[in-house]
Amino acid sequence: MQSQIEGQMLGKYQILNPLGRGGMARVYRAYHAQLDRYVAVKILRSDLVDAGDFLARFQREARAVASLRHPNIVQVYDFDVETTGAGPIYYMVMELLEGDTLKSRLQAYHTRNDHMPLGESLRVLLDVLNGLGYAHTEGVIHRDIKPANILLSRQGQAVLGDFGIAQIVGGARHTAVDALLGTVAYVAPEQGLEGHSDPRSDLYSIGVVLYEMLTQRPPFDADTPLAVLLRHVNDPLPLPGDVVIPQPLERVLLKALAKQPEARYQSAAEMAEALRRAAQELELPLPEQLPPPLTFTTVEAPTEDVAIYSGAARAQVTDTGFADDDTNVTAVPSKALELVRPAATTPRETFALRLRGNTYRLPVKGETGTIIAASTFAPAWNLLGIMAAGITTRPLFTYGWPAELFLVSLILSAVMWTAQSIWLLIPTLLVLGNGMLFSYYTLTGNWEQWAFLWPLELFIAGGAICAPFILARLRGVNRENTGLLGFNLGVLSLAAVLFISVAALVKW
Repeated sequence: MQSQIEGQMLGKYQILNPLGRGGMARVYRAYHAQLDRYVAVKILRSDLVDAGDFLARFQREARAVASLRHPNIVQVYDFDVETTGAGPIYYMVMELLEGDTLKSRLQAYHTRNDHMPLGESLRVLLDVLNGLGYAHTEGVIHRDIKPANILLSRQGQAVLGDFGIAQIVGGARHTAVDALLGTVAYVAPEQGLEGHSDPRSDLYSIGVVLYEMLTQRPPFDADTPLAVLLRHVNDPLPLPGDVVIPQPLERVLLKALAKQPEARYQSAAEMAEALRRAAQELELPLPEQLPPPLTFTTVEAPTEDVAIYSGAARAQVTDTGFADDDTNVTAVPSKALELVRPAATTPRETFALRLRGNTYRLPVKGETGTIIAASTFAPAWNLLGIMAAGITTRPLFTYGWPAELFLVSLILSAVMWTAQSIWLLIPTLLVLGNGMLFSYYTLTGNWEQWAFLWPLELFIAGGAICAPFILARLRGVNRENTGLLGFNLGVLSLAAVLFISVAALVKW
C-alpha cells in the first residue's frame, strides 16, 4: 500500500512524494489544502503493523512528542490511523523545514579536509541541549541522538528532529534489541546492553556527537553492532593523536562520556553551562546563529543538499534523508507582484503571477525533455545560420558569433530549470554576462575599449560567484524559485540569441 500511496489522500493530507525512510517509518511530503500547509507525514512501516508492542510504542511516541513545543524541536502536528483495504496505516504529521543536517554539514567539511569551527560546533550543541532539556522536563527522552537527527535550518538554528524512539521517562525498561533501534555508534552503555535509558543517556549521545565534531569520527568503531556496544561499555575514551582537542573541551568529553550515568552531567542545562565555560576559557566567541550550508549537493540529495524539517508555507522539499530532517522557508509576496497560490491538487507545479489584472502561469520545474530540446536547438540554430549565410552570401558569423555564448547559457538555464539547483546560476551568469559584453564589442566595433573595460570581466565573475550565496541566505528562496529563475534566464538567453542574430543580419 505504502509504495502506491503517492498522490493519495491520507486523512486531510495529500501525499506528494517520499522524503526518506527510517528504522520504523517512511516519510513523505504532503499538503493540507484547508490550511494551505506543506507537512512531513511519517508512516509506520507496514511490516511492523502486526507487532502489537511496536504499535503501542508508536502511539506512545506520537502522544509524547506531539505535546512538545520548542523552537529547537521539530513540531509534531497530528497523528492518526487510516483504515484501508490493505490494512490500517498509522502516521504522524510533522512540520517541514529547509536546511541541512549536521551529518551532511560534517561530511561537507570532511570532503574539504577541514573541521567544523569550534564556535559553530558549540552553537549547534547549545541549541540541541536547549531543546533536549525542555523535552526532559516534559518527561520525554530521545534515545536516538546522532548527527543525522540534528537539523540546521536556514534561520541559523539547530533543531532536534525525529524523536523516533522517544519514550516517556519513568516508563517500562526496554530490551537491548529495542536499544539497537538507535544507532550503536552513539548509544550509551546502559542503553545498549541493559536496554535502559534516561536523560543522561541522551547526554552521552551528545558527547559522542561532540567527539565526532572535533575528530571527524565517533569514538568507538568495530565490525559488528555488538562489538561497538562492548567498546562503549569497556574501552576507555580514545583521545586521537592526529587531532588536538582543547583541554576545556576534553574535560567536557570525559565527563559526558563517562561509563556510569552517575558520573556524567545530570541535566542538559548542566552540560550546556560546561560548554559555555569551556568557550570562555578558550576565549571563543559563540555565534548567534549558524552559517548557511557549505554546499547543496550530497549523495542522498544529488541536486541539492537542502535537508528538511519544518516550515509552514513550504512547497518544495529536497533532502531525501528526511527520516531525520526538516526546515522553514516562507515566501514574502511583493505589492507589485501578487503571487497566487496553486490549487491543492497540483501544488507548486506552476507559479501563478498576477500583473496588471492579468494572470500568467509560469512553470517552476522543467523536464528532461527541456534539456534535450535546448541542446538540440543550439546545433539546429547553427545550421540555420550556415544556410542563411550561404543564401545571403553574407558572413553572418562575423557579427553573430556571440550567439554561441547565448546558446550555451540557454542550455545551462534549461539544466538549472530542471534540476532546480541554485549553484547552476554561477556558470549560467558567467556565460550570459560574457555573451552580453562581447555582443556590445562585436556590434559596435569598439574593440579598442577592451583596454579599459576588461575589469568588467572581474565584475561578471564576482557577481556570478556571489549571487547563489546571497540568494541561498534569503528567506523566500527555495527550489521552486530557483527553477523559476532558471526558466527566466532561459527566456532571456533565447531572446538574446534572436536579437544578436537579427542584429548581425541587419548590421552587415
